Amino acid sequence: MTTLPRFLRDPGVHFFLFGPRGTGKTTWLKATHPDALWIDLLEPDVERELTARPEKLRRMVEAGAGPGVVIVDEVQRAPEVLTVVHRLMEDRKGHYRFILTGSNSRKLKRAHVDLLGGRALKRAMHPFLAAEIGPSFDLEKTLVTGMVPAVWNHPSPSEAIRAYLSLYIREEVKMEGLVRDLGGFNRFLEAVSFSHGGVLNLAAIARECEVGRSTVSGYLDVLEDLMLSFRLPVFTRRAKRHLTRHDKLYLFDAGVYRTLRPSGPLDQPEEMGGAALEGLVAQHLRAWIDYSQASLSLYYWRTKSGTEVDFVLYGSDGLFALEVKSHARVFPKDLRGLKAFREDYPMARVALLHGGPRPLLIDGIPCLPCRDFLGALVPGDPLPIAEA
Repeated sequence: MTTLPRFLRDPGVHFFLFGPRGTGKTTWLKATHPDALWIDLLEPDVERELTARPEKLRRMVEAGAGPGVVIVDEVQRAPEVLTVVHRLMEDRKGHYRFILTGSNSRKLKRAHVDLLGGRALKRAMHPFLAAEIGPSFDLEKTLVTGMVPAVWNHPSPSEAIRAYLSLYIREEVKMEGLVRDLGGFNRFLEAVSFSHGGVLNLAAIARECEVGRSTVSGYLDVLEDLMLSFRLPVFTRRAKRHLTRHDKLYLFDAGVYRTLRPSGPLDQPEEMGGAALEGLVAQHLRAWIDYSQASLSLYYWRTKSGTEVDFVLYGSDGLFALEVKSHARVFPKDLRGLKAFREDYPMARVALLHGGPRPLLIDGIPCLPCRDFLGALVPGDPLPIAEA
């Protein structure tokens, strides 16, 4: 298995490290902290012991660690230990540094993760970025199998991504009892894949998977708690037009989307490829913002008349608007949304990302090959949308 350097940086203080299973949290921590005391709650005996008697964590730490780093892996499996961690932080200030990983935020929410009183920062681990992979980045392959490290490193990525999703359903959904009707949840996963990159319509998803709207809302909460999906709100800052109010939904990885999305003779490859590319850009932008610790938030923009911009980044670090088109040619209609956004926000830096091989400049708007944009998206560096 190939181990690649990651852009995530250790903040040097107590912190939570969140991220879906398989994104490389454990691999990164073992590489950056080889001498840390490791408490692995994926080990059944450790989970049972600390769930029954959380106070044993103190004895484990004091017996096994001098001054240094203590890693509690998959802390949501025994969230009660957070109380003990909090006490150790207070009682032994400067003696231990805790790193707490998690891939399911539901139990931590119930356990009131804020009990650490702001003493631990929050960081996220994302799927690979194209710039982490470097010259080996293959856009066409990525749009099918995605960039989850556990899948990307596998000799048979297509098999690995199917196994990955089965593992999630079995371990995180069924075993944790997150849903009562596993069949209904499986139908929901298929139905929600059609909403990837689209405006979220709970009623339509409920009709498709034959469950109630409130059930679909609960299923979406499960997906987000497992960090398998995320939503983008509408950018409404000083709006000059009537805007839609519904969020857009994305699955967290392009390969997860392509695997869940049913396909057949009636499905257009361009439609699926376009949604996959848009989602790939979305997951890159989220990771770039997180790893850069940029003062930016990610949105989309859509008027009630249907004029849309796929991504808006806004904050003290600037205002940017990006449109994504999978085809190789750029047509005048492709720039309509960016032009409308630029009319309302003249200070915005805008760009269109396309599937072609060459950068273009059309009506003052840089039109950049998506492959090049993703490869140049490096945390800490400016957003690579300089004029073509």
